[in-house]
Amino acid sequence: MYLLNVSSLNEQIKTLLESTFERVLVEGELSRITFHNSGHVYFTLKDENSTIKAVIFKANAAKLKFQLQEGLKVILDGAITLYKPRGEYQINCFTIQPSGHGALALAFEQLKSKLSSQGYFEVSRKKQLPKFPKKIALITSATGAAVQDMLRVAQNRYRVLEIDIYDVLVQGENAAPSIVKALSLADTKGYDIIVIGRGGGSMEDLWAFNEESVADAIFKAQTPIVSAVGHEIDWVISDFVADLRAPTPSAAMQMILPDTNELYQYIDSLSSAFAQKIEQKIYNSKQELEHLVNLYTQHSIERKITQKIDEIKQVKEIFSQTISFKMQSFSKDIELVKNRFPHVMESKLTIAQNQVHALQKMLESNHPKLRSKKGFAQISKDSKVIDIALLEVDEIFDLTSDEVILSAKVLKKINI
Repeated sequence: MYLLNVSSLNEQIKTLLESTFERVLVEGELSRITFHNSGHVYFTLKDENSTIKAVIFKANAAKLKFQLQEGLKVILDGAITLYKPRGEYQINCFTIQPSGHGALALAFEQLKSKLSSQGYFEVSRKKQLPKFPKKIALITSATGAAVQDMLRVAQNRYRVLEIDIYDVLVQGENAAPSIVKALSLADTKGYDIIVIGRGGGSMEDLWAFNEESVADAIFKAQTPIVSAVGHEIDWVISDFVADLRAPTPSAAMQMILPDTNELYQYIDSLSSAFAQKIEQKIYNSKQELEHLVNLYTQHSIERKITQKIDEIKQVKEIFSQTISFKMQSFSKDIELVKNRFPHVMESKLTIAQNQVHALQKMLESNHPKLRSKKGFAQISKDSKVIDIALLEVDEIFDLTSDEVILSAKVLKKINI
């Protein structure tokens, strides 16, 4: 046995530990997590009976897809090291995996929960897409099959559309920055709609669309955004943040673009409906006009004069019949009647003629075309023709003839 100082002892222990435990897999629960300004993450791994300190340095921490959280059960892959100045040993982690499921799946759920709590998925903030877009942008790989599918659908459905393609990386470490840069640029160009997406692939292939930076860019964009990533069964974070989620790139174009053929059919149906409406309006107007003509005919002055003439004829007939009856009944006075008959007839006829003349004068005085004759004026108030019976005492009204307009005031009203 020989005497050692503390540093020597710690050095021997360090050598023994690091040579014996070069690589370990340890499962436990995260506790006391500290995110240092340097980028390193310090924490404690524990189970029911024991704890051990651990660290994951900046380079390895940056590769983690999920967020380390208090109480999360994980599997550490690393080596045992001794921090000689304090004589403390710890696990130097190379990688960390969630226990029970994959890191990507956990990272997806963590970011989804975080963004949901911040209101990124709120329906109320989603922008309305225009029904007839004139200019759209496609943010995707210019060499991928997805862009060709989208262009083919657009050509078949809506050829008047102007399309700009922003070529970006759609997978790999540099994909998210490429997408964010293209989206920020396109958002300033005044597009009606921006479509971002790619074809199908694994969760790793589609991971760029699960990055928080892409979600932020979509959330802040002023232009309506459509997320069209992968196949129908694939869901990514951009689908939840975007204003519209399309199950596939091709479906995106079918959802945002009208079908020209359907538009033609719709226009034809509108034209037919419009023609039917016009025909119905014309028919209704004719019916209403005929009704008004009938009413006018029934209540016109000409009809009243005709009725009076018919009444005169009836009076003449009755008179003739009465005279005849009188002549037969009073044969004794026949000569006297014969002598007086011309005078009586002449008197009766004169009365009847006077009545006819009076009716004719009434017709002339009330005929709309002759209202401008002397002695007649139109009564109006506030530039509207009114019935004189509607005027009340102290009301001001206008009297209008062909030559002058007089303003008058009702001094007294007598109902006749």
